[in-house]
Parts: sequence; C-alpha cells; structure tokens
Amino acid sequence: MYVLALGAAFANALTSIFQRMAVEDAPQRATLRLSLITHALKKGIWLAGFLLLILSFVMQAVALHFGRLTQVQPILTTELLFLVFLLGSSFGFRIGWREWVGTAAVAGGLAGFLIFAAPSGGNVVPSTSGWLEVGFACAGAATVAVLLALRGSRWRRAAMFGAASAIGFAFTASLTKVVSNYAAHDWASIVRHWETYGLAACGVTSLFLAQNAFHAGPIAASQSTLVMIDPLASILIGVSLFGDQLRTSGAWGPLEALSLLVLFAGALLLCRSPLVRGVKGSESEDQVLLSLRWRTQRAAHDVEPSPVIPPPATGH
Repeated sequence: MYVLALGAAFANALTSIFQRMAVEDAPQRATLRLSLITHALKKGIWLAGFLLLILSFVMQAVALHFGRLTQVQPILTTELLFLVFLLGSSFGFRIGWREWVGTAAVAGGLAGFLIFAAPSGGNVVPSTSGWLEVGFACAGAATVAVLLALRGSRWRRAAMFGAASAIGFAFTASLTKVVSNYAAHDWASIVRHWETYGLAACGVTSLFLAQNAFHAGPIAASQSTLVMIDPLASILIGVSLFGDQLRTSGAWGPLEALSLLVLFAGALLLCRSPLVRGVKGSESEDQVLLSLRWRTQRAAHDVEPSPVIPPPATGH
C-alpha cells in the first residue's frame, strides 16, 4: 500500500512538470474556461502528463482499496520530494539548503504522523446521509474558495483555486476508495453504483480547478494549499465517513499535530524554493523553467545520431 502511494506521488510530480509547461503560455482570459483545456490538449507534453495522471489514479485507487484515507492521502505530499529529486537528478539543477531542509521536514513530519497516529479502523460502510453531509460540506467549501479566487491578487487567486481543487481531490479519493471496493468484487457492478459517476464528475472538476490553480499564480500559493488542505480534508473525511481511528489520547494528539506542522513547514519551504517555483511558473523564476526547457531539448538533441559527412572529392 505504501509503495503504491509513493508511486502515485512520483507520477504526480512528473504530471506537475508536464502540465505546467503546457498551460504556462495560455492567455489570462482562459481562466475558468474550457479554452484552457483546449489550449492544453494541443500540447503533446500535456497529454503525456495526463497519461501519467491516469497511472497515478490507478495506483492511488489500489492503495486506497488496501489502506485508509488517513494513510494514503498524507503520503501523496511526497510529490514535492520527488519533484526536487527529478529536477536534481534528471535535469542537473543544483539542490541547495532550502531543498534539503524542506525534504527532511516533509519526510520526517510524514513519518512522525503515521507512527504517532497509527491509523486503524476505516471499515465503516458510508450511509446515504453520511455521503450527503460530507458531500455538501465539501461542495460548499470548494464553492466559497472558487468565489474568493475570482478577485484579488494572483497570489490569492492561485491559493483559492488550489484550496478548491484540494477539497475536490480529497472527496474524489473517498469515492475512489468505495469504487475500488466494488471493482475488487465485480468489475461490472461499478456501473450500477452512483459513486462511479460521482467519481468521474468530481475528478474532472478537481482536475479543471487544478489547471486554473497552476495558471492563476505562483507555486508558493497554489501548491502550498494543495499540499496542506488535501491531507487535512482527507483525514476529516476518513474519520467522519469511514470511521478511521487515530490515536489522540495522552501525548499522541500533540505529537501528531507537531508532525503535521513539521510536514507543512517543509512543504511550504519547498514550495517557495526557486527550483520548484520556476517549474510551476512563478513570474520571478521564469528563467528556471526556460532552463528546464533548454535542458530537455538539448538532451533530445544529443541522442540524435550525428549526420554522416561525405568525404571530399579527390578530383580523380
């Protein structure tokens, strides 16, 4: 389960790179319009990112089938760690103190939370009233975030779109867990359950909001809200809807809270890293993204065979 969740996070890191590179040059008026998606569909790099997103979804679905929301969703925050790893190892960017400290904080905070919380339970079958309560709460919170994203600075707009998409992804994960259980028993049965169609609708909407978050402003705003709100919302949904149980008595509760604070602090540090901000499209770090493009094109050029130059004529 943990390996699958980490694999999904790795695929998400590649997806973030590819999809950001595809929507970076979309016009500003494309925000919250289908033209943003049509613009992205014209880019092969976005389609590659979309295929990776599907792979990530499959791995996440299997992980949720065997695990709990309170276990799987926090692990997905390691996407930032993989993003830094990819930029440092595959593209040759220099990893500085900010990246090392942020990586250590995210890894340590995540490990601490999973150890101290020791999630258990999670076997409750959600009732119709439970789905309605959680669904309306998530929809209401996401709607407020989108309305707040329609005005204000680029920082605020990106943060609010990120918050809305994070809530959507958390609710999508809860639907994925249920649908994966149906599929494990009988694939054909998934078409007879409303959760399958809710999963499709919520997943597409969340993806659309995430594209707007990438497009609206800097990574320090959009990605930080995605990283923080998704696991928090997933923990609340897991506890209220599936009966996930966390150790909160005695010193366990404060230790869990401290672990999450360390995790979020590390995530914020990575989000503000010039390396990550550049890949995600911060205006002040465009040169990093341009360098990423140059390195990718140069690597593709280097593997091409050198043209064969015919020998000069001898004159005989």
